[in-house]
Amino acid sequence: MSSVDTLFTPVTLGKLSLKNRIAMAPMTRTYSPGNVPNEKVISYYRRRAEGGVGLIITEGTFVNHKAASGYPNVPAFFGEEALAGWRKVVDAVHEAGGKIAPQLWHVGAIRRPGVMPGGDTPGHSPSGMVVPGKVTGHAMTQADIDDVVAAFAQAAADAKEIGFDAIELHGAHGYLIDQFFWEGTNQREDGYGGDLAHRSRFALEIIRAVRAAVGPDFPIIFRYSQWKQQDYSARLCETPEALEAFLTPMVEAGVDIFHCSTRRFWEPEFEGSDLNLAGWTRKLTGKPSITVGSVGLNADFLPNDGTADFRGAEPASLDRLIERAERDEFDLVAVGRALIANPDWANQVASGQTEDLLAYEKKMLHELR
Repeated sequence: MSSVDTLFTPVTLGKLSLKNRIAMAPMTRTYSPGNVPNEKVISYYRRRAEGGVGLIITEGTFVNHKAASGYPNVPAFFGEEALAGWRKVVDAVHEAGGKIAPQLWHVGAIRRPGVMPGGDTPGHSPSGMVVPGKVTGHAMTQADIDDVVAAFAQAAADAKEIGFDAIELHGAHGYLIDQFFWEGTNQREDGYGGDLAHRSRFALEIIRAVRAAVGPDFPIIFRYSQWKQQDYSARLCETPEALEAFLTPMVEAGVDIFHCSTRRFWEPEFEGSDLNLAGWTRKLTGKPSITVGSVGLNADFLPNDGTADFRGAEPASLDRLIERAERDEFDLVAVGRALIANPDWANQVASGQTEDLLAYEKKMLHELR
């Protein structure tokens, strides 16, 4: 078996059986006018499934709450028309031999009034803050919290009914669930605030409600990150012990797979070990993990100095990724920008066309500039 074959062996993660270890990372696209997935969306996901991706995780799709949406033309995950569009996406991916999970999303305080649906509704968050210390939105009441928990549960139930193979809960990147995790934006003095265990209560209520809605066997993926889009240096856990205490209740609540978002997959998470965040998550929880972060590229979407955008990256060798995969540091590899540039990326890697692939991606990225 060649080293590349490590990425293309079938894998079974609980009740989720996949033809390979390649996942498509969720990437917001704003190509759904009226918040309904259309033929372009169907074709977009079908092409990536045809291109060899084992598991597609959709772009963020917002749940049925008045403040859940933060960007125009993002697909909804409620309502007859939107769900019918998603059913067509599922059918297209399955026909192409792939598996698919929707990423269920609430943007929280990121929302600005005026975005539809929702209109003048302000951003909702634990303390009305999108960044630490600056109140710009609505601090959620218990009724608000209950409504959002119910919206996630209903979306998960609808995903199962439509035929999705799993669901992913978006608990990363400074959106609503992560705003509860992050001490900087969660200054509540009730049972949802305080130490990280209490700040996790909102997420745990969502996970439990989702598990109850989909039953014991339907796979639940939970995406989390240390970093926030509001602060790349933010961290929830400074030690492996703290990370274990953070993740264990989520396992007990019903999470099957963790999607561990980092900006650069090759960077160690804690001193004294070269394990990345996905590696530590797998080691501490015993649950499958997904690694992500600049796969196939030599830089993340925003360099450390913040002076350039994602188009400054260049295609890069997969050697470091394969070495980690061979050590079983993680179970799946989520690929983002490389799959935007080339929907056939997975098939080309599997067939050993790595040199041609690097040349093609470099050409495509330069054309995008």
